[in-house]
Amino acid sequence: METTSRNAPILPSVIRKAAEALKGRVLRTPLVYSSTFSRLCGAKVYLKLENLQETGSFKLRGATWKIMSNLHRIGPDGVVAASAGNHAQGVALAASRAKLPSTVIMPEWASISKQEATRNYGAEVIIEGQSLSDAIRKAGQLVERGKTLIHPFDDPDVMAGQGTIGLEILEELPEPDLVVVPVGGGGLIGGIAVACRSVRPETRIVGVQAQACPSACRSLESGRVVSVEAQKSLADGITVKQVGALPFAVMKEMVDEIVLVEEDAIAAAVLMLLERKKLLAEGAGAVPLAALMSCSFEVPKGGTVVLVISGGNMDSPLLGRVLRKGLFRNGRIMRVSVCLDDIPGSLAGLLGVIARARANVLHIYHNRGARDLPVSMSMVELELETRGPEHSEEIGVQLRAGGYRIEWQPFVESCR
Repeated sequence: METTSRNAPILPSVIRKAAEALKGRVLRTPLVYSSTFSRLCGAKVYLKLENLQETGSFKLRGATWKIMSNLHRIGPDGVVAASAGNHAQGVALAASRAKLPSTVIMPEWASISKQEATRNYGAEVIIEGQSLSDAIRKAGQLVERGKTLIHPFDDPDVMAGQGTIGLEILEELPEPDLVVVPVGGGGLIGGIAVACRSVRPETRIVGVQAQACPSACRSLESGRVVSVEAQKSLADGITVKQVGALPFAVMKEMVDEIVLVEEDAIAAAVLMLLERKKLLAEGAGAVPLAALMSCSFEVPKGGTVVLVISGGNMDSPLLGRVLRKGLFRNGRIMRVSVCLDDIPGSLAGLLGVIARARANVLHIYHNRGARDLPVSMSMVELELETRGPEHSEEIGVQLRAGGYRIEWQPFVESCR
């Protein structure tokens, strides 16, 4: 009898069956080499681009296989899911293709764009509650009335569907040394771990979570599933307070390490993917690169590393804020305050120094009412676009040489 381990909830043969069934129903996403990231970390780095999947994330795989493998059990009332984004869209499209009605419960804070995308894929959207837990409770009520629940991660069929990503990686790249995967509820890394270990047991599997919600990390430390308090994160797609019991069983035995990344690193990774590879990844999709660039795990020198870029659904307003934060962390934006004599021509002189230093002024704020500021002085706050940290230092040197007293400012998202 085929086995993976005594606790694994899915067999490799089920993942292979899912992969065969999903051919032509979901995209086989590209696996691309990155010379830039390879040079930066001293290894051969590949990106598995699930952000290019239909609906913009890997979630379509698990939802499609769950529905296909349970068609004989799903009644005329169809399926129901609770989600704030990617899972909602995956379930909606998978159900529409199977000609089944679908209902998706979304919390009140779910973005309007994701609500509309879910409706456009064919689902009835019900807005319920202030948290995902409220939405899940509502979904449970609909299950009692005859609908079939499609859980986002704590389900063996869903995990098997996500595991097809692992098989695709190994078919194109037979000997990866390391596969790095985002972790929310754990269904994605659970499926990929089973698939990869069944073909190449020596491949290391590393999971990445946002520091703002370290549920898998704390559960592995405790040896049991625990719930954590979650802070707001750019990686909202993996902000899951409690991992699933089934994925946790896989993580305990097949995942080598779970690492955490800070918000600044996530923002920088989103920016790097956009600028270096022309790829839009949401925060959750970018955390593997954030961990790589932060040296959060050991990279085998000259080895082969695969980063699973799990999704690309990011709202436009959030994207603008993330890019600004990433630019600041990379030293491409500097913020300084300069004290000036409050006389005609002072500001022009300051801007002349900045122009000669080849910096671009993004924002300028002239403050005459700053605390402890003499009445004969004014404070000018500048936000400048630079070529990087060395250029920022050079600008500071030129300002001081011009007789200006400057004060570096931390990055704060301005309300002005």
